[in-house]
Amino acid sequence: MTGRPNNALAQLLQQAFMALRAKQFDVARQLATEALKSNRSDRNAVLILAHALLGQGRADEAVVPLEKAARRGSDPEMETLLGHALCNSRRTVDGIAQLRRTAARRPPYLPAFQELAGQIANAGEIGEAVGIIADALTLAPASIDLQLDLGRMLVRNNHRTEARRVLTAARHTAPGRTDILTELAWAQLLDGAYAEAADTYRHALGLRPNDTLSRANLAACLLEMGERDGGEAALRSVFRGRPHMLGRAAFALAASSHGRFFFRPSAAAKFFGAEPERAARP
Repeated sequence: MTGRPNNALAQLLQQAFMALRAKQFDVARQLATEALKSNRSDRNAVLILAHALLGQGRADEAVVPLEKAARRGSDPEMETLLGHALCNSRRTVDGIAQLRRTAARRPPYLPAFQELAGQIANAGEIGEAVGIIADALTLAPASIDLQLDLGRMLVRNNHRTEARRVLTAARHTAPGRTDILTELAWAQLLDGAYAEAADTYRHALGLRPNDTLSRANLAACLLEMGERDGGEAALRSVFRGRPHMLGRAAFALAASSHGRFFFRPSAAAKFFGAEPERAARP
């Protein structure tokens, strides 16, 4: 017996994985389906197929292979993805029940807690979601990702002071994580600590200068601090070469207590440095 069939399957799965990474969901689905014809219980093929179907908005179809795979044995990654698929196929009660079972397993599988908390929060129970992440942190207190999730949930639950404490601690542990920096800056901005938020956004932009949302939020901080020239210059840099950001830039300027309001999009575009579109000739 040669190794050719196994090599062919591995190559097929590699191609499917690369297609999935490139967000070529239909190609990934087809390749994973072909791989499952060779081995119906191949774990990687099932995961790739499910992710591809979810990427196409076909969560109800992803449920079927995931349920079959989950019945074959204890696989927390498979079960967590099944819970996600159930919640996204309008079977939220079943999905949350699945996620609770997976989160109760030991040793703990942390993504199950994160998925469960996210689904609970989406259902409007943000306080319970905060508790779920807090419980997960007692099991893995060194997890930076859980600290970030806790900070996000606290912001959503309007507990900004506690969110800032959690996110500041996470920042000290992982100073190069821009996702932590931007979440901390957002909590500071919402709390009215505009100078602190501006400093945090500057740090984040130093690590990721093309983050237009952070630059727009920095502009909002500067405007609230009365630094109108700096704020408006930041918004112009956000809009430059990105016409789709006109609404965000105009909103940031209008929402500030030291900003401006435009009645016409063309006036806003002109202010931010773009030439207004000429009227089409008949």
